[in-house]
Amino acid sequence: MATDTLLALTDAAVGTTLLLCGAAAWRARPASRTGLLMVATGVCWFAGSVVAAAVFLHRGPLVHLHISYPTGRLRRRLAVAVVGLAYVSAVAEGLSENSWLSLVLAVLVAVAAVDVFTRTSGPARKAGGPALGAALAFAAVLALASANQLLGWDADTPVLLAYDAVVATVSVVLLADLLRGRWTDDTLADLVTGLGRGAGPEGLRGHLRRGLGDPSLTVGFWVPEQGAYVDDEGRPFDVPDGDETRAVTRVEDRGQPLAVLVHDRVVLDDPGLVDGVAAVAQLAVTNARLRAEVRARVAELAASRRRIVEAGDAQRSQLEQALATGAERRLAEVDRLLTELVPVAAMTGLAEVRAEVHGARTDLHAFAQGVRPTALGAGGLPAALPVLAARSGVPVTLTVTVGRLPPAVESALYFVCSEALTNVGKHAAATRVTVVARRHGDDATVLTVEDDGVGGADPRGSGLRGLTDRVEAFGGTLVVTDGPAGGTVLTARIPTQPGGTS
Repeated sequence: MATDTLLALTDAAVGTTLLLCGAAAWRARPASRTGLLMVATGVCWFAGSVVAAAVFLHRGPLVHLHISYPTGRLRRRLAVAVVGLAYVSAVAEGLSENSWLSLVLAVLVAVAAVDVFTRTSGPARKAGGPALGAALAFAAVLALASANQLLGWDADTPVLLAYDAVVATVSVVLLADLLRGRWTDDTLADLVTGLGRGAGPEGLRGHLRRGLGDPSLTVGFWVPEQGAYVDDEGRPFDVPDGDETRAVTRVEDRGQPLAVLVHDRVVLDDPGLVDGVAAVAQLAVTNARLRAEVRARVAELAASRRRIVEAGDAQRSQLEQALATGAERRLAEVDRLLTELVPVAAMTGLAEVRAEVHGARTDLHAFAQGVRPTALGAGGLPAALPVLAARSGVPVTLTVTVGRLPPAVESALYFVCSEALTNVGKHAAATRVTVVARRHGDDATVLTVEDDGVGGADPRGSGLRGLTDRVEAFGGTLVVTDGPAGGTVLTARIPTQPGGTS
């Protein structure tokens, strides 16, 4: 009699616990079906206390609760099949008890729970620990009850008390986890951390897909100029109407459209998660727009610098041509006339005038070559660098394996080489210099000037600083280092294509 009273009180306590936990869960998380399933389990539990044929009826919603937590929805086919079997078994065993059927159900519940846990991600995976533990605990006690009947252990009371304890404990644990919403906080923390490492619109989509466990999630970004949404590749993004399986979540900034998420309705059942994801998406899209604007400004600045350098080079070329066809040509004509008058010049003192004219021609030619060498315009670096090497006061070993380049690039590399050779002659105390101009793949030209001097060149000096600015205007780099065996190594690298990066 005492045992019967204990079991009756325990049954009443378990049923009451299920109803109270279910009501609390339903009120706190109305979008989740967890509370509804707990209440259904509690109702069926009390029905079994009244009607003997309904004693196993609670197993259907109870298995459904364990395998579908925290959303209450089934997404895996195996889970659907196992839950269906649980409902069928709950009715069948009430009519004719079958311990083998209970044992098979216990095994399948464990298998389905592990399958759901290993194949989900996002919020469902965050909540997967308690759900998996609850399902395995129920499967274990259900298998224990079946083994008690099949093996004749005659331990009905301890087994029933263990069964009741597991059902009540699991309902309390799941309620506590549901109210805490731990997976929501973890999901948002993962999203913020991932996006904090730097992600543009495409990164936002990827992080949301992984964080929410929805590989089909898509993101549209609002473009005010077009008055429409586009995807991360700039193509038009059609916002579908929501249905039973797909939902549309719009992200706004002070009432203005910012982005739209199209996702599986299940993954954003939690209102707190919806608000959090919307805030994360708003921050990510805003940051992506700011980064895009900064990149655009940087690109505009780089293009402006390049245009300034190219314009200066074009002006130098025009000046060199003007000198060659203007002043230098007239001086040449004067020199010719004076040459024809050599006898007269000798008698009249015009020889000194002819010498001055010849000197002026020499100085003018040197000036014109300094502005832009004729050889550089006619033959590019292969023609101009040997002239530099021949004028160098230090022996130069020259290797040039590049063809014609854009005029401004040729000019930049030429003056880098000229300045480097001048610095070697003035400061390096070197005995030899090696100059190499080569292509680096298909995307850049590299000029290297290496000497065996004393080293210690200062890249912050005014001469090298000016060369660095010229090279960087083309998206290139100029690096000055000490050589491995002493001396200085100067390396200039300029992308071949305009706007490239080095």
